[in-house]
Amino acid sequence: MSPSARLVVDASRPAPAALEAAAQVLQTGGLVAFPTETFYGLGAHALDEAAVARVFQAKGRPSHMPLLVLVDSVAMVERVAREVPDRARRLMARYWPGPLTLVLPARGDLPTALTGGTGTIGVRLSSHPIARALVETTGAPVTAPSANPHGGASPRRADEVLAALGSRVDLVLDGGPTPGGPASTVLDLTRTPVVVLRAGAVVPAPEELEGD
Repeated sequence: MSPSARLVVDASRPAPAALEAAAQVLQTGGLVAFPTETFYGLGAHALDEAAVARVFQAKGRPSHMPLLVLVDSVAMVERVAREVPDRARRLMARYWPGPLTLVLPARGDLPTALTGGTGTIGVRLSSHPIARALVETTGAPVTAPSANPHGGASPRRADEVLAALGSRVDLVLDGGPTPGGPASTVLDLTRTPVVVLRAGAVVPAPEELEGD
């Protein structure tokens, strides 16, 4: 796949061939930008240390800032989280797929850069058909910070990704404009009481944050 390649993909029914091409890029350490239910994300195979490092380099992202990952199921959450408490499972059942990121205790074998040395990992199951299918086709969790240089505006269109990142991204899945709006809500479930790290599109009721 040549640098800065673009594949136009039907946002509602992404073609398997396009997903397989993107998954191959991820599986071989490349970076893929793709649409989510909010903005375009920058994907790398989350368990590939070198690929995760490329995300930080492409974005100019400070090394202490962890990366959230997209998953395709609760079973995939268990591949990156040391434990998944009942409270997390209830929130997943209520709000996934959707713009809710849950911070959980990380497994010790994850790339250090992925967690930013925090010992925690943020996970989300996207409701966007392309993002969700890409994770499923890759067969592994995929990073999903916004596909722009650190501190820049989050992109809603493939053209914005290419203008901002250029050859630093190997492939852009162009699924048309994304809705934008509030980013995903980020809840830290490793703390009691639960801490809202970022207010966003999902606003759980207080009682949903109680319990183990």
